[in-house]
Formats: sequence, structure tokens, C-alpha cells
Amino acid sequence: VQLQACGGGFVQAGGSLTLSCAASGSIVGLRDQHWYRQAPGKTRDLVALMTNAGVTSYAASVKGRFTISRNNSKHTLYLQMNALKPEDTATYYCHFEDWRKNAYWGQGTLVTVSS
Repeated sequence: VQLQACGGGFVQAGGSLTLSCAASGSIVGLRDQHWYRQAPGKTRDLVALMTNAGVTSYAASVKGRFTISRNNSKHTLYLQMNALKPEDTATYYCHFEDWRKNAYWGQGTLVTVSS
């Protein structure tokens, strides 16, 4: 199974973008689904997660501005990003995990927010 992330781009501060991450097939025993981001020269940090049960959690820096969601089949994960700030500039990665802790990563999609 491969993950394909898209939706990144260039946006002015205060703008919005929606990222998508589509799985090429079903992941048996899917557990949590995540969005991470990595800015140049920095570590890859967790932005948002959704458990298999649909419970969501967010990094403090994006809470109230970003919303993680998925479609009914759980094959596509979304990240709605509002009120974007220059510090949100990063490459965003989707990540799925199954019950055996196998990790599936998308290829990353770049988000650039200008001030």
C-alpha cells in the first residue's frame, strides 16, 4: 500500500489549504493516522492524529486552526489548515500505522506561507 499526499502550495498568511492523503489500497488492521511536518533544518513533528475510533488530537501550535478528517473508508486522510502562519511552512507528511506497528508514509507535500 502506498500513500499519495497532495494539496500543498504557496499561500499568504491568514489563508487556507487542504491537504489530502490517499492510500492505494486497504491496510489490514489500520490503527492511527497522522499528519507530520518538517521544516528545513528541523525535526519531523506530529501535527495531528486520528485514531481508528475517530478520536483526534493536535499539536498546541495548530489547535483551533487545523482539522484532521478522513473519508468513510479511511482510505483518504485530510488536513484542513486555516489561518496559516509563516511558521507553518514545512513539508507535510501523512502517516498510517497498523496494529503490527507497520508504518506507511506519504511522499510529503510542501506548504509555504508568506508573511
